[in-house]
Amino acid sequence: MKQFERTFTATPADIDELCHVNNAVWVQWIQEMATSHWQAVAAPEHIAAYIWVVTRHEIDYRGNIAAGERVTGRTWIESVPKGAQFDRRVDFVDAAGKVIVRANTTWAMIDKASGRLARVRPEISGPFII
Repeated sequence: MKQFERTFTATPADIDELCHVNNAVWVQWIQEMATSHWQAVAAPEHIAAYIWVVTRHEIDYRGNIAAGERVTGRTWIESVPKGAQFDRRVDFVDAAGKVIVRANTTWAMIDKASGRLARVRPEISGPFII
């Protein structure tokens, strides 16, 4: 499994004064996509040994949804890591199939035992790269 999908439904708590999903909620959903993908695909020993932190979000907002509407999040990794970091792509697609939010996020891997950055080895990144 190289691309990972998850569906989100906007709740009234997700809605801002413009009557659609608040930008901070999209960021939360991006993080949930990354975490869910890691938990679904990574080897148990890697999940036990490492944790990820985001170092950068770059997000394009092209549309939105209202309370009760659903989006499908799709995430993937296109290129090999650079040291401790790699970029993750996330698209959120509405019911009509249109990409309404597109993100590129940079993540760094931390060794849980030492609390320090750790180089992402091929055996860790391999199952994720398209």
